[in-house]
Amino acid sequence: MAEGRSSRGMRWAVFGSAAFLLFVAALFAIAYYSFQPSSDYAYTGNGFGGKIGVVDLEGVILNSKQTVDALHKFADDTSIRAIIIHIDSPGGGAAASEEIYREVKRIRDEKRKRVVASISTVGASGAYYVASATDRIYSDEASIVGSIGVIAEWFNYEELVRWAKLRAIVFKAGEFKDTGSPLREMTAVEKQYFQELIDNMHRQFIHSVAEGRHMPEDGIRSIANGKVWTGQQALGLKLIDQIGDFQTAVKETADAVGIHGKPALVRYHKPRVNLLDLLFGDVSEYLPDGAKLLQTNVSFYYLWK
Repeated sequence: MAEGRSSRGMRWAVFGSAAFLLFVAALFAIAYYSFQPSSDYAYTGNGFGGKIGVVDLEGVILNSKQTVDALHKFADDTSIRAIIIHIDSPGGGAAASEEIYREVKRIRDEKRKRVVASISTVGASGAYYVASATDRIYSDEASIVGSIGVIAEWFNYEELVRWAKLRAIVFKAGEFKDTGSPLREMTAVEKQYFQELIDNMHRQFIHSVAEGRHMPEDGIRSIANGKVWTGQQALGLKLIDQIGDFQTAVKETADAVGIHGKPALVRYHKPRVNLLDLLFGDVSEYLPDGAKLLQTNVSFYYLWK
């Protein structure tokens, strides 16, 4: 019996020691990741000249915050001599694209800091909207450029609901409150209402591009049919300023702002999330949003599909 108790005591001692060591290791890890010095900037070039901020606009534009934050940071930093928006995007949300456009235009007009766009594979619709606010647009000859138009689309589940022997029950105050419901067909009046919204957004798009490119609205309106062009074609339509890759944009931008030698390219990164943030901070933005999961309303996009 004594031998059994001794064996169990030994196992508990080993288990307790291991648990204590893991606890101490976890504390050290938390301390290490929490108090490591971090910078908002990541240097991606090895130049020793002046700094050029680079903002990557990639993929579908669904949220403007991160891009606007980076632009705002570079705009207020006097050590950043110019900004290049490196674009590879088919566009995205109408409002999100416009918010980025407005920030670019603010930097260009109020801060008097040079902002250029460099389009790689795709710079269409909302992404082109953003580019049009810059001082100069570069693209490759085979880049896809343009698509000045608006789109809204969704699925109609009416037949599926009927097949499942379900019924949609809606109470509303306001004739157009459930316009765009996926559970029924739209009326002719509702279709006209949506078309008026889209036409208004289209006019905003045309006006903003014309303003950004310093061109008459009629000139933009004549090609604002949703079509895309190659960079070579877009040059002839004055939608871009020059055929050139990202390195060309970097070199010529450095020359334009008086940077001697190879410029240092700087990208802005959101503050790093550490373990203390996750343990004791607000983690709501990292969790699924129930409201978004339930969202079924129609969205409007400056998007090339």
